[in-house]
Amino acid sequence: MTTIVGATAGATPPATAVANRHKRDWRGWGFVGPFVAVFLFVFIAPLIYALVSSLFSYRAFFGTTEFVGLSNYTKLFGDQLFWSGLGRVALVLLIQVPIMLGIALVIALAIDSGRLHGSGLFRISVFLPYLIPTVVAALMWGFLYGTNYGLVSQINSALGTHINPFAQQWILVSIGNVMTWTYVGYNMLIFYSSLRSINASLYEAALIDGASEWQIIKAIKLPHLRGSLAITTIFSIIGTFQLFNEPSIMQKMAPAVITNSFTPNMYAYNLSFSSGQQGYAAALAIVMGLITVIVAYAVQLRGLSLDEGKK
Repeated sequence: MTTIVGATAGATPPATAVANRHKRDWRGWGFVGPFVAVFLFVFIAPLIYALVSSLFSYRAFFGTTEFVGLSNYTKLFGDQLFWSGLGRVALVLLIQVPIMLGIALVIALAIDSGRLHGSGLFRISVFLPYLIPTVVAALMWGFLYGTNYGLVSQINSALGTHINPFAQQWILVSIGNVMTWTYVGYNMLIFYSSLRSINASLYEAALIDGASEWQIIKAIKLPHLRGSLAITTIFSIIGTFQLFNEPSIMQKMAPAVITNSFTPNMYAYNLSFSSGQQGYAAALAIVMGLITVIVAYAVQLRGLSLDEGKK
């Protein structure tokens, strides 16, 4: 009996079992297939179309297209309007994004501390501007900035000042303020969710050791927020390089300051739909996409190097 069982256990499996083992199972594609189809249709296909379009020049007068190779890219790198717009969004990125994330971080720490009365209502109030469409927010702040009819006009009348948020030297501050007001709550919620995932026993151990609130923030909370800071920074970089709605809406209120090439996205939009230069606009979009990817990846690598250094 033992010999038979041992022989059976050590026997070679039937050929059908080996064939079934090596047979490809397509059932997994039934689950991921819809996503792959949508991904190819929504992301890959437009990207390929933009790449192909960037190699052509559309001649609006004749209604024909002409293959120009990389001429659109070489022309773009010498286009001062493009570099001026890129400089504006880079300035917003370097100044507005740290301020916005800093405010969101402070609010999240204040709510998580448990010492803020009415924290639930305060959290909802801070997050509420994110629920307002960007177009509506830009219109609302545009009317508030109005020097003849808005809040700024009333402040100027009361104080005898001549502040103009739509002036050349203030326009980026005005747009950055709208962006900060809109997205502080969104970033605050990411930070706050990360803080709520910290094990409470760490706080208890720190309090037993006599740690102060600042020491708890420095030693426990901030290190735990590194991942959230990286995510919000990358999202902010992408959003800043895609800046379009706020200046586009406010252009009617400050046409002399906010030009059609105020940001790269506005420039690409006007090139494509107003000037009939779809190929040149596609090249601009491809270059902006590459710049965004490079900057976001550099920030991610910087964060990883800091984490490795601390280890």
